[in-house]
Amino acid sequence: MSPDPLSALRDSLADIDRSLLELLRRRMELAAEVGRIKTENDRPIVVRDVEDRVLTRARQHAEACGVSEEVMEEVFAAIIRGSVERQYRVGIALRRQRHGERMLILGGAGGMGNWFRGFLGLMGHEVDIVDPALGSIPEAPGRFRTLEDVPDLDAYAAVIISVPLARTAGALEEVAARRPQVPILEVSSVKSPLTGVLERCRAEDLRVYALHPMFGPRKSYYETLTFVLAAQGDLAEEKHWMGDFLAHPYTHLLAVPFLHHDRLMAWLLGLAHMTNILFGAALTRSGLDPAELHDCASTTFIRQATTARYVLSENPDLYLDIQSLNPHRAEVYAAAREALATLESLVESHDREGFRQTLNDARQMLEEE
Repeated sequence: MSPDPLSALRDSLADIDRSLLELLRRRMELAAEVGRIKTENDRPIVVRDVEDRVLTRARQHAEACGVSEEVMEEVFAAIIRGSVERQYRVGIALRRQRHGERMLILGGAGGMGNWFRGFLGLMGHEVDIVDPALGSIPEAPGRFRTLEDVPDLDAYAAVIISVPLARTAGALEEVAARRPQVPILEVSSVKSPLTGVLERCRAEDLRVYALHPMFGPRKSYYETLTFVLAAQGDLAEEKHWMGDFLAHPYTHLLAVPFLHHDRLMAWLLGLAHMTNILFGAALTRSGLDPAELHDCASTTFIRQATTARYVLSENPDLYLDIQSLNPHRAEVYAAAREALATLESLVESHDREGFRQTLNDARQMLEEE
């Protein structure tokens, strides 16, 4: 019986794979050294120009490798993601060596509360939590069922409030009643419902920061993390303190005036959520078989469906609160209705120039500078 002609080829491929893995290991070691230098010099981890050059080289070699440019770009994009994560991990390790305080999180057993537990833990902090969900498990040090069970709030470097949006004002009132001298951070997605309690806190000289992480609890710690600070007083001063608190090579902090925050979020969150919900809700009215839609799906449909599924899998109570509690939602809904009416009119009248201009204006709005 003649030997399998594929056997020798597979052995050769395995040898090459081992060589590739060794090269990748060496590349990640170099990435770690890059991450160390960037962290020590407070330089950004992600540099788009450098990444673009790497991807351009990859595409240029696609034909020589006998694969499409898309495949070659995906391969090197994955390598870049690995290098970026390695650099982030180095930054985390260095940060842990330099810092380490005690933090308290209200709602620490919930989605974002748990995310902050991990985030602060990676920074080298010791984290205690308060959450009624702990009532069903045995008591443990640093785990409290109610805020009343916490003997001294000033024993912490900061108190973070990460509870459901509709409960944030009440939780902040409860913390403020204890008059802690340490900073208080609340991380709700809509700030307007907190206006009254925040004003009372400022009147009592309590330091409360209105922070908004622009991501959900499934966000990896090893990629850029964008936070928006809704500054109630001096924007530069509040941003400086928060920048020190969140200082990491992977955090991206922006500060906006408090009153501007919710209008900004009405468009960034409210509109984005609404369009994806509408996409799925409209399809339920099509009468088509979902299996047929997916079998025949275009690239555009697949991309939109992927984003919509992500949105539709999130907490519906949170997403309803983001819509209903934002006082600027009417502005967004009116713009959406107007945009749909305009699009319908352009299509019905077969206005090619108007349609082209509408798409061009929309594209310019979505392009990054």
